Amino acid sequence: MKPARSKRKIEKPHSWSQLKNGQWVSESIQTRLDEWCPKLFGYHMLKLGGLSCELSTLNSTIQHQVNLDIQNPLHNVIADCYDLPICEKSIDVVILSHQLDYVSDPHRLLREVDRVMIDDGYLIITGFNPFSLTGLSSLMPWRKNNFPWCGRMFTPNRVKDWLGILNYQVVEADSYALFPFQYHRTFWTWVENGIGEWASPFGSLYFIVARKRSYPLKPIKPHWKLKRKLTPVSVNG
Repeated sequence: MKPARSKRKIEKPHSWSQLKNGQWVSESIQTRLDEWCPKLFGYHMLKLGGLSCELSTLNSTIQHQVNLDIQNPLHNVIADCYDLPICEKSIDVVILSHQLDYVSDPHRLLREVDRVMIDDGYLIITGFNPFSLTGLSSLMPWRKNNFPWCGRMFTPNRVKDWLGILNYQVVEADSYALFPFQYHRTFWTWVENGIGEWASPFGSLYFIVARKRSYPLKPIKPHWKLKRKLTPVSVNG
């Protein structure tokens, strides 16, 4: 297994139009996000990265929504994803759409997101699965420098392990798009549904919803106690 941290500079997409079949990928994520938005409550939502900024969250009850990116014109905050200009434990929902695939240190990014998120807040992560047709396509030399194959894909189980270390409970994990073909999508969806759930680990895309959990540290008192030693006391006559 390759280390999560990379020394090489990774180019990051700032719009779905830069990705092959980007429109279809964003539409598939939007469908799942529309189901979850009414279930998300709070005061502040952070959409991190240009791809996250282009996803619609209008059906969410959260009024204050921050789009953070450097180049996407939909941003309203410009900042480095490793150093968010946000107070600790102030964000209720964070959307990370395909951001772990295009950062050199995904652990650092998740720790920074965890810093700004409140307890019991929701984190939504999407990405590409390396063990899929999309992931295998990255083995072709002429595609290594093009989106989405120029990034670093991580398996959904590996991402869930990272979340578990940070005390996040995975509420939903969906792997889909076994056949990532934009044309004749109805037919490929029918074939994918006919194959069954056993092929879901090989889906090209994953959609993870996790919730931050905080467990208070309560000291456990021992059931036994040390007996006091009796020491003689001198009495002056």
